Amino acid sequence: MGSEGTRQRTEVLFVDDEENILKALSRLFMDEDFTVRTAASGQAGLEILEASGSIGVVVSDHRMPGMSGVEFLTRVKERKPETLRILLTGYGDIATIKDALNKAGACRYITKPWVDDELVQAVREAVVRFELTRENARMAEVIRAQNEQLKEWNSQLEIMVQEQTIELTRQNEKLKALLQRERATIRGVIGALSGLIELRNKRVRNHSRNVAELACGIARAMKLPQADVETIMVASLLHDIGLIGVPDVMLLKAESEMNADEIAEFRLHPIRGQAAVDQIEDLRPVSALIRHHHERYDGKGYPDGVKGEEIPLGARIMAVADHIDSTMNPAKPRALEMVLADLRDRVNTEFDPKVVVHVPQVVRAYLERVAAKGGTAEVELLPHELKPGMVVSRNVTSGTGVLLLSQGTRLTEKNIETLCRMHRIDPSREGVFVWMNR
Repeated sequence: MGSEGTRQRTEVLFVDDEENILKALSRLFMDEDFTVRTAASGQAGLEILEASGSIGVVVSDHRMPGMSGVEFLTRVKERKPETLRILLTGYGDIATIKDALNKAGACRYITKPWVDDELVQAVREAVVRFELTRENARMAEVIRAQNEQLKEWNSQLEIMVQEQTIELTRQNEKLKALLQRERATIRGVIGALSGLIELRNKRVRNHSRNVAELACGIARAMKLPQADVETIMVASLLHDIGLIGVPDVMLLKAESEMNADEIAEFRLHPIRGQAAVDQIEDLRPVSALIRHHHERYDGKGYPDGVKGEEIPLGARIMAVADHIDSTMNPAKPRALEMVLADLRDRVNTEFDPKVVVHVPQVVRAYLERVAAKGGTAEVELLPHELKPGMVVSRNVTSGTGVLLLSQGTRLTEKNIETLCRMHRIDPSREGVFVWMNR
C-alpha cells in the first residue's frame, strides 16, 4: 500500500471546528504513510472531498456549528460510499453513537479526549481497509477485462474444443471396450486356472467355486469394500493352485494319512501358489491371501505360523469358507446346525471369531440356493441343442480336458457358439449338462 508505482497516495481528511485540534491531529499523523488533509467545518470538508479523488478515510468531530459530525459523515456516505468514516465525540450518548453507525455508516467512533495510540491504530486500520478495497476494485476491473478477452478466445476455440471432445469420447469408448475385454479375459484365465486342480483331483470338483461363493458372502456380511471382496473372490478361486505341483498319489490322501515327508511336501503348496500368482503384479494382493489361507488363528497353521490379526483378513475368511465346503454335506438334514457346531469347537483356535459370527446367515443362504435346485433336473444336451439363458450344472471340458466353462455359467449366444466350435475341433465324450425345470 502507499506510494509505490503510479498509485495515488491515500489521503485522510480530519474535520473539526477547533484549529488547535486540527494542528494536534496533523502533528500526530505527520509521519504516517498517507497524506493528512484538514477542514474547519463540514461544508469545507465536503468541498475537499469533491475536489480530491483519493480521500480514503474521514475523521470528523461531532459537535460543530452549522453541520454536525453525523450530518457531515452522512453526506460523505452519500457522495463517496467507499470512503471510510470515523466519528470523534466528547458526548458518548447512545443516540449519537446509533446515528453515527446507522445513518452515517461510521466504521468506528472514538471519544474525546482520545488516546493517541488508539486513534492512530484506528486510522491506520481504516487506511489499510480502504486501500484493500481500492485494490480489490482495481483487480476486479482487470479480471473483468481479462474475462472479456477470454470470452473472445473461447468463442474462437469452441469448435476446436467440441471436435476434441468428440474425439476424446470416441477414444474413451474404445478404451472402455478394451478394458471390458481385458477383464473378461482375466476372468476367463482365472476360471481356467481354478479348474486345473479340479481336473487333476475329482474329489474337489467345484471346490474353488464353492469356497469363493462362501468367502465372498462372509466378506459382504462383514461390509468389506467391494475391492476387497473381489480380491477375496479371485484368491478363493486360485487358493489351491499350488497343488498342481503335488504328486498325484498325494492328492488321493487326506493329510492325516501322509507321512512326515509327504506332509512337508504338501504344506509347500500355499507358497508355490503365491509364487505362481505373484508374478502378475495386479494379483499380488491375491497371492498374499493364497499364502496364508492355511494359517490358524492360534498360530499353529502353515506355512509361516502367524496368528490372530497378523493373518490377512481375507485369508482368515478363506480359511473358514474352505473348511465349510470341505466338511459340509448340503444333502444331510440339519446341515447348518452341524456346520455351526463344528465351527464353535474351532473358534479362537483355528478360526477368527469375528469371521465365524457371520457364518450362519451366509451358510443359510448358500443351503437355500442348493435346495432351490431341487425343483430342476440336470439334463445332458449336445452343443447345438443349448439355448441362451440355460445354466451349466457341471464344468464343461473339451475331449482333451481343457476347461471351457465353469459350473454355474449362464449360457449366451457367444459361449454356445464357442462350445459348438470346440465340439468340432476337440469333441468330448459327453455332452453339456444344464439345469432345466422339471
